[in-house]
Amino acid sequence: MKPRVAIPLPTSTNAEYNQRSWPQYASSVERSGGEPVAIPLDLTPVETIKLINTCQAVLLPGSPADVNPHKYGHDPIPECAAADPARENVDELLLQDAHNLYKPLFAICFGVQILNTWRGGTLVQDLSPLPVNHSAGKNVAIAHNAAVAPESLLGSLLTPEEAPEEEGFLRLPMNSSHHQAIGIPGDGLRITARCPQDAVIEAVEGGQASEGATAHFVLGVQWHPERSYDISPASRALFDRFLAEAAAWVPRPVHTSVA
Repeated sequence: MKPRVAIPLPTSTNAEYNQRSWPQYASSVERSGGEPVAIPLDLTPVETIKLINTCQAVLLPGSPADVNPHKYGHDPIPECAAADPARENVDELLLQDAHNLYKPLFAICFGVQILNTWRGGTLVQDLSPLPVNHSAGKNVAIAHNAAVAPESLLGSLLTPEEAPEEEGFLRLPMNSSHHQAIGIPGDGLRITARCPQDAVIEAVEGGQASEGATAHFVLGVQWHPERSYDISPASRALFDRFLAEAAAWVPRPVHTSVA
């Protein structure tokens, strides 16, 4: 059977955004061998948990919202977009489930930001002005490069043709559609990629520290590999590895969360 991947709807406030963006994540999951499962944002917690329990992995997608800054000890600044409590509540249930049961977790854009805050980290509320336009958007196929650590999980998925080595790092071209980023990494998360021009964090990884990073697949990226699935071997490799981990997942004893 194909592994089932829980993917929450990106937002509770913009149906058009959901209709445009959620199918891209679902398509990437399907093409890499999985079954996407939409997690609505208007169910009761019990209903949500029952649906999550039918899934073997979790994918946290992007969103037009920003994580509530109070969750990482900051007051919102004017540039910070409104929070989406319904999305955050569902994400937190998904994060708890993935960490308790060691389910593979792949977090994208907003998803990596809420992963980071849930693990005790902080965010930069607005990246402007910086030398790189991180808000380039979905119409820009390649916005900038990321310097990726070769020894990282992400680095192991890259090819020399797409991400040649330069000064000890693999240079991966990527899209970009965000105005916030990780500030201080959360507990157990390792920085594995940065934008070389301004040091903005582009990827983190690290599962349950108590059993080593290899025991639990947790990978978060700040760009949108679902948008570049057709043109980027790295994007396909990310989903392929995630789905391979999902297919191999077996239930484990419940552990105390790292959060």
